[in-house]
Amino acid sequence: MPARPPEENLGWERRYSPAVRTRKCLLGIATLSGVLGPWAQARAVSSETEPGSATAPLARDATAAAGRSPGLVEIPPPTEKAVRYYRSGNLIWAIEQVLAIALPLLVLFTGLSARLRTVASHWTGGRFYPTLVVYLVLLSVLLFLVELPLSYYVGYVREHAYGLSSQRFGKWLGDALKSLGVGLVIGAVVLWVPYWLLGRSPQRWWVWTGMLALPFYTLILLVAPLWIAPLFNKFGPMKDKALEAMVLETASRAGVEGVRVFEVDKSADTKKVNAYVTGVGGSKRIVLWDTLLAKLSPGQIRYIVGHELGHYVLGHVWTSVLLSSALTVLGLFGAHLLSGFLLARFGARMGFRELSDIASLPMLMLLLTLFSFLIAPAALALSRYHEREADRFGLELTRDNREAATAFVALQQENLAVPRPGWLYKLLRASHPPIGERVDFINQYRPWAEGLPGRYAPLIKP
Repeated sequence: MPARPPEENLGWERRYSPAVRTRKCLLGIATLSGVLGPWAQARAVSSETEPGSATAPLARDATAAAGRSPGLVEIPPPTEKAVRYYRSGNLIWAIEQVLAIALPLLVLFTGLSARLRTVASHWTGGRFYPTLVVYLVLLSVLLFLVELPLSYYVGYVREHAYGLSSQRFGKWLGDALKSLGVGLVIGAVVLWVPYWLLGRSPQRWWVWTGMLALPFYTLILLVAPLWIAPLFNKFGPMKDKALEAMVLETASRAGVEGVRVFEVDKSADTKKVNAYVTGVGGSKRIVLWDTLLAKLSPGQIRYIVGHELGHYVLGHVWTSVLLSSALTVLGLFGAHLLSGFLLARFGARMGFRELSDIASLPMLMLLLTLFSFLIAPAALALSRYHEREADRFGLELTRDNREAATAFVALQQENLAVPRPGWLYKLLRASHPPIGERVDFINQYRPWAEGLPGRYAPLIKP
């Protein structure tokens, strides 16, 4: 996933939301910009695909449309609309990176953050936790309103202009407000921890806060599928019971037992297609968008499910959780070191002298955002490796290269994807290998044709 995943994860994380970005920066989740953290547990198969306007028959006929030779599937060139969407998306991404730096700077150096803290302290009588919560609300609402025009354009106007969205304005606005509310609740529950530790252990606060990242991320893995995602879309049992039986059989062969299958009404929001496996223990589930079920063939869906199961079986979620926790510690340590310099140099102008002052929150946001940007190429490279191995697992599970390759052709057509983007995009934004590279890999990877077992054969039941 890129620095801001293009609407590929859980509903409340997919939306372009100032509250989401604020929360990520604040809690250290921004150390991976949503690339590897548990908020990205729903690892989408669709790559950096922008949803498109192709029809269901086009997707179902991808085999005939793309494969001109009997053994290989060819990637069609991107449409003119897809190229325009790709280029404008790059511009939007650049604007978002600038805003992620400019807004905290503006709030800090105008003294606005300190004034918000003073107002919050006055309203609450200077009590620690109430002041913290009121300040968080004031800052989050301010950022939400400032970024609302861009949020509206990116999440609503642009999607409709390209024929990619079926979402009503009321639902878009309601989801944006829900996202803000979820961010505020999470912030109110956890934000007091680093600031309480800053007051008690100003030299080691980052260690203790970082140590709490692992249980926090694990808790999110457990509760997000059950309590957060359903706030944005309706999850229910699959209507096609034969297809559900196929999905469960595929999961059983992958060694994933006791998993539930859900169909989610994403057609209320988008025309794109997607699926994911999420949760742990009793909350683990396979989630298929109703748009995917309507537009792809059963064989293509089977491969996509196999790919998603690959993430689960190969431990990519837990690898991401552990790495996110480690990078959270590193990011907080960097913020601790740099904040001392900034406070000594600019504290008088910003209106506070101690990092333990809640007015320092935009400073932490800024520093963690910069750290996130620095590590993004390495984090994205690891994510692309995970995606390639999930592709491999899905192939070894289904042994149907043609359905796998045509599934990606269908995703390209449905999602207005550019199959071979530029190297800079891949370096800074691509959490998935480009679709062209994925189809190239699928076309040539078939060890069973040579009597070889495959890399993950021990994990797959006959």
